[in-house]
Amino acid sequence: MSFLAKYIGQKVRRTEDPRLIQGIGHYVDDIKLADTLHVVILRSTHAHAKINSIDLEAAKSSPGVVAVYTGKDVEGRVGFVPCAAALPDLKVPKYPVLAQGKVIFVGQPVAAIVATDKYKARDAADLIDIDYDPLDVVTDPEAAVQADSSVIHEEFGTNIAFHHSAGTGDIEAAFKQADRIVSEKLYHQRLAPVALEPRGVLAHYLPGEQQMTLWSSTQIPHLMRTQVALMLGINENRLRVIAPEVGGGFGSKLNVYAEEALLGWISMQLKKPVKWIESRRENMTSTIHGRSQSGTVEMAVKNDGTLLGLKYQVIADMGAYLQLLTPAIPTLTGLMLSGCYKIPAISMQCTGVFTNRMSTDAYRGAGRPEATYLVERIMDCVALELKMDPVELRRKNFPKPEEFPFATATGLFYDSGDYEKSLARALEMSDYQKLRAEQSEARKQGRYLGIGVSTYVEICAMGPSIALPAGGWESATVRVEPTGKVTVMTGISPHGQGEETSFAQIVGDMLGVDMDDVLVIHGDTSIVQYGIGTFGSRGLAVGGAALACALDKVVAKARKLAAHILQTDESSLTFENGRFVGAPNDSSITIQEIAQAAHTAHNIPPDFEPGLVATHFFEPKNFTFPFGSHLRGRGRQGDRRGQGASIYRR
Repeated sequence: MSFLAKYIGQKVRRTEDPRLIQGIGHYVDDIKLADTLHVVILRSTHAHAKINSIDLEAAKSSPGVVAVYTGKDVEGRVGFVPCAAALPDLKVPKYPVLAQGKVIFVGQPVAAIVATDKYKARDAADLIDIDYDPLDVVTDPEAAVQADSSVIHEEFGTNIAFHHSAGTGDIEAAFKQADRIVSEKLYHQRLAPVALEPRGVLAHYLPGEQQMTLWSSTQIPHLMRTQVALMLGINENRLRVIAPEVGGGFGSKLNVYAEEALLGWISMQLKKPVKWIESRRENMTSTIHGRSQSGTVEMAVKNDGTLLGLKYQVIADMGAYLQLLTPAIPTLTGLMLSGCYKIPAISMQCTGVFTNRMSTDAYRGAGRPEATYLVERIMDCVALELKMDPVELRRKNFPKPEEFPFATATGLFYDSGDYEKSLARALEMSDYQKLRAEQSEARKQGRYLGIGVSTYVEICAMGPSIALPAGGWESATVRVEPTGKVTVMTGISPHGQGEETSFAQIVGDMLGVDMDDVLVIHGDTSIVQYGIGTFGSRGLAVGGAALACALDKVVAKARKLAAHILQTDESSLTFENGRFVGAPNDSSITIQEIAQAAHTAHNIPPDFEPGLVATHFFEPKNFTFPFGSHLRGRGRQGDRRGQGASIYRR
């Protein structure tokens, strides 16, 4: 279908922004229900300790307290926090929503206090007396694998969660043929995501209808509905999950946490709505962390700079338990170890280990920034060893545009790319040769001018098929209302990416309607057909493609009705700017008129179903691989000079 690009690619006012700028959007804590009770969660102050006893009496008698729950109350009644990733020898410990018997990380939920307001619940939490018996703590991932290390999960007898190998090619032959082997020990520090808005849950159970509504600041409402229904033992079709404004996620809200099921269960017990809003301190300790890999990378090279092979031995810190995607994150590092380069043989040997810390999981690139860092760092080390310009080393090993689709030694097929072009543009923008001349002159004066360069490739448009037992698809429904307004229901769940705007642009151009007449609905499992969610830069690439396919179906159905009304053949109709025009007399009808006719159904073909709606589930055959270059020159501390350039292409 051809169309005029009135909106796509044009600068427009974002649909989402007015409500957020004015402060009239709705986050979880803005949802007000009558008789709502408030939950405060008492968390472990120990990284590893046996719980000898918990004294709740003072807390239960505190003013405003309605109930206090511990692990004994939920044992056998609420399922364990799910891990959906799968690896051959993966050990998955049972992760209770409230600690049972012992705690194994600082921040682990131990007790839930329910009161008439959050301040009374907070006061009551301070009255709970817990007798802990501290145990040996394991926080160093490298120490966790040692034979004399304290074991966190006794049932496994080891802190090793899994072993994982990745890569293809004759790695041993590559290293035998090498003129030089360059190695570097690298550490990717553990990071704590700090979203603008912390997590929050509001649960409301209706006992008469046996239905529950769960508001959560989540990136994956449909996947959450499935998992929480299993944890609570209720029918999935009686659980409604709504993701209102999320306030930032970057993967930290791509999870099913203990609090979602716990709040749902508490609402079922008390028959009232209950709300929990995460504090900033809780956010730092009890929302997933990112990164935390420690490893050695080795590159086998020829003296002329030709890359032969790469080895990566890495220990990946899982934390105390496994969240939804925890074990899958380092496997993504393995997928991207080729970077932008032709490396014939690659081998990654990864050991996942348990430590007495919060779980790691998907956060801002989810394993791929780790790959970029280690590949780019070892390239600089190789350049230093060979006394080559790091730019020329990179250029020498780029696949040429005519070599795409390019198969990597990690099993991927890069669809397209021109890495030299983006690098050349960055060099031009930063005046690279001038920077090098300034660097040389500064060195003579005893000053140090650093010049950093990075060329990188990403893997985006991901679906959960890479780690979860589900496809990498996404869904979209388009419904043209009787008045000609258009409602879009998308299975993705944007939270700042702007799909309410970009999807309206797509609809506006493909249907020839005003984009202000388009309503995009997302994040409500009782309205929207099942979808996967928003993560891995998949919203527009996969969700937008699903939308475009659904729009094609709508236009095809509308064409059939237009041909009937205009009394002409479908093949003679052209559709442009929202209007069907038929040959030979140029009679025409708008999409709005078609929508009204489709709903009144007074003049439709015999086999035409009333209404104008279509749904499509789209699954891409490959990922997308955007790429870019970044270059920056900077003097020593106190030298304010600096210039740089960054080029990014999809």
